[in-house]
Amino acid sequence: MHLVYPAVLAALLFCVGLYGVLARRNAILVLMSVELMLNAVNLNLVAFDTWLGDRLHSGQALTLFTITVAAAEIGLGLAIVLLVYRNRGTSDIDRLADLADPGRPLGAPAPPDAADSDAGPGAAAGPDEKAEATA
Repeated sequence: MHLVYPAVLAALLFCVGLYGVLARRNAILVLMSVELMLNAVNLNLVAFDTWLGDRLHSGQALTLFTITVAAAEIGLGLAIVLLVYRNRGTSDIDRLADLADPGRPLGAPAPPDAADSDAGPGAAAGPDEKAEATA
């Protein structure tokens, strides 16, 4: 069998999955699209392993690891989606802004001093605020 057939099929699967991730708004459909992309990668790994004739079957071993990671990802992802759906009543990705900063609108750039504050709360406070905090 030629290597072209599974490679083209894997490319088509990956493109369909990529379209699903970029175009869909439902979180479950996005997770299904990610799984489709991972299955395309698995198909490539097995096809190239067979084509190269590797005696250790490295591609098939990596496929088992990929399947394990995909199963863990879908388990955690579905648990999060179900929890969000139970609390919010929707699984629409655009409507879920719970993790966004409430002080700025969605899509706005972060303030420049927010990236510098690694020391915790009060680290970016001015000298007057520090004096009031200690008094």
